[in-house]
Amino acid sequence: MTEPHPSPVQVGLIGSGFVADFYMAGLNEVPGARAVANYSRSAERAAEFGARYGIPSQYTEIADLCADPEVQLVVIGLPNHLHLEAIRTAAEAGKAIVCTKPLARTGEEAAEIMRIVREAGVMHGYAETEVFAPNVVRAREMIEAGAIGKVLTVRAREAHSGPHAPHFWDADLAGGGALLDMGCHTIEAARYFFGKDDAPTEAFAWGATMSHADKTTAEDNAIALVKFAGGGMSITEASWSAKGGMELRNEVTGTDGRLITDSAATPVWGFISNPVGYIVEKADAETGWVYPLPEEAYSYGYTHEMRHFVECFASGQTPRETFADGYVVNCVLDACYRSMKSGVWEPVQIDASVTR
Repeated sequence: MTEPHPSPVQVGLIGSGFVADFYMAGLNEVPGARAVANYSRSAERAAEFGARYGIPSQYTEIADLCADPEVQLVVIGLPNHLHLEAIRTAAEAGKAIVCTKPLARTGEEAAEIMRIVREAGVMHGYAETEVFAPNVVRAREMIEAGAIGKVLTVRAREAHSGPHAPHFWDADLAGGGALLDMGCHTIEAARYFFGKDDAPTEAFAWGATMSHADKTTAEDNAIALVKFAGGGMSITEASWSAKGGMELRNEVTGTDGRLITDSAATPVWGFISNPVGYIVEKADAETGWVYPLPEEAYSYGYTHEMRHFVECFASGQTPRETFADGYVVNCVLDACYRSMKSGVWEPVQIDASVTR
C-alpha cells in the first residue's frame, strides 16, 4: 500500500502508437484521471497525439516527461525492448507506473524490473487487459460462486493476421513471436481462472513460422500447454495467420459445467460495399462482410484496467495486477520457448523472492 493521492490523478502517457490510443480511450472514461503529458520520439507525432486528446504537454525524451512535476502516474505503451529502461527512468523519478503487456522479453528482464520498482517503492500495475475484460471478469465471478465446480482446463485462442508495427516482427527486439505477443494474454487469463494460488509448474510448446517467413524469424503460430499445481491444464493457441480481425476466446471447463468468453463477439455485423474507416482491430478488409465491435476499448478491458489503476493510486491500494504477475507470465513463456527447442516438458522456474 502507498500513500493515497487526491483526484484527479495526473497521467503521463509514454508512447503514441496503436495501444496508446486504446489507453487514452480507457482513460477518457475515468473521471478521476487527467492526461497532462505525452511522449513520442517524434516531436510531430507527439504534438499530433496531444492535440487529438487535448493533452497540454508534449515531450520527446522520457526523462523529461518523468521529471514533469505535474505527472503522478506514467502509463507505458512502448515496444517490448524499451520497457526496462522506461520503467527505470520513471521509478527513479518516483512516479507510479503502469506498463503494457508483456512486461518484459524474458523472466530475467522482468526480475530486474521488479527489483527496480521494489527499491523505488513506487506503485506498479501490469496492464493485462484480458483479466479486466467484462466478460472474463464475469466468468471469474461465476467460478468463484461455484457455477462450474473445480476448474479443470482453460482453452484459449488469440489470433489475427499479424502485427501492425515493424518492431513486433523483429524477434531480437520483441523477445519472441506470436506466443510472446498473444500468449501472454491467455496465460494470465488461465492464472485468473484457476486462481493465482494455483501455480504453473511445467510447459510444453510448439511453434513455427508458417505464413510470414518474409517478415520474421520468430514463430507466427504456436500452441502451448501449461500444467498447474492443482492438476489443471491451460491450452493456448496463438496465431498471426488468421484473416478477418481479432479472435479472443476462452473456454473454461470445470467438473460441473463450462463457461465461454469471446471478447471479439459483436452484436453488429453486415455486408458493406463502401469503406467507412476503422472497423475493428486487425480487420484486414474495409468492405464485404464486416464485424465492427462497439466500445472496443471497453470490451477488451482497457477502460476497466485504467479505472482500476487510477483508483488504486488515488486510494493508496495495491493493484490486483502488478509487475509480479507480469514476471510470472514471462517465466511461463520462458519455459514454453525452452520447450520449443528441447521438444520436452520444461519446468516453470519462478523465483519466489521476486514475487514477494
